Amino acid sequence: MSTSTAAPAAIAARPPSIARRFSSFLYAHPRFRLTMLLTAPLFWLGLVYIVALVLLLVTAFWTTDSFTGAINTTFTLDNIIGVVTDSLYQTVTLRTVFVALCVTVIDVALALPIAFYMAKVASPRTQRILMILVLTPLWASYLVKAYAWRSVLSEDGLLSWLLTPVGGGTPGYGLPATIITLAYLWLPYVILPIQAGLERVPDSLLEASSDLGGKSWRTIRSVVLPMAVPAIIAGTIFSFSLSLGDYITVRIVGGTSQMLGNLVYDNVGSANNLPLASAIALIPMVIIFIYLFIVRRTGALDNL
Repeated sequence: MSTSTAAPAAIAARPPSIARRFSSFLYAHPRFRLTMLLTAPLFWLGLVYIVALVLLLVTAFWTTDSFTGAINTTFTLDNIIGVVTDSLYQTVTLRTVFVALCVTVIDVALALPIAFYMAKVASPRTQRILMILVLTPLWASYLVKAYAWRSVLSEDGLLSWLLTPVGGGTPGYGLPATIITLAYLWLPYVILPIQAGLERVPDSLLEASSDLGGKSWRTIRSVVLPMAVPAIIAGTIFSFSLSLGDYITVRIVGGTSQMLGNLVYDNVGSANNLPLASAIALIPMVIIFIYLFIVRRTGALDNL
């Protein structure tokens, strides 16, 4: 046997490496491959979110010594009862839910026509340009955008300069300014899921509605909106939940207004009362869970 034929035979007889055997095993067992792929992110999700929420829940049943500031780990319902019965927390909770609902309604009203135009009317080139315009604000810092609105809403800001000649004026700092700023901040998060949902609406349905004599508004009301409901709800989850937990914007443009996030921040920082802050933080969590439960009962999430 010649040397030229012996070398390939020796290579073929060589046992496969560990890496090749492991690769072959993964190829033959797709479920094990999927399990290994998801283990790391699921572990991180459980560690960062699930464990953190459990610790938050447990901490809410502790107390803080008013003299030493030390945390007493004895189980008690004092914080929960105080948060539920105190008129201050009830007022702030209603104010926070009101702001979140207003932001959600404004964002949906603005996002629907923009998303519909992007999905069904604009040319591919225009659609790309609009997508860039929608995504561009996300590249800027949250604080930069919030302080920019503080400048716009100030007494000598851009809004006052534009509206004063026609008898208007700036709303100043307070809840209206908070709603305006939050609506601007979360608008891209509402446009994107609605636009993705409208992309899935077949054009043939719109053409069929037009062939049957349906006007534009009738087509949108009877064909587009019912099919876009899951995407709209997905957008409202973003705007509602993000507004419910926000505490920075209201500090920048909210004047003396307070929301639940501010109470949590104040009790963690200046008051150093972590158990009470945890009890307050449970309020937006419960509201979000109730909202998701109601949405799920409607069946709108099944098609997301």
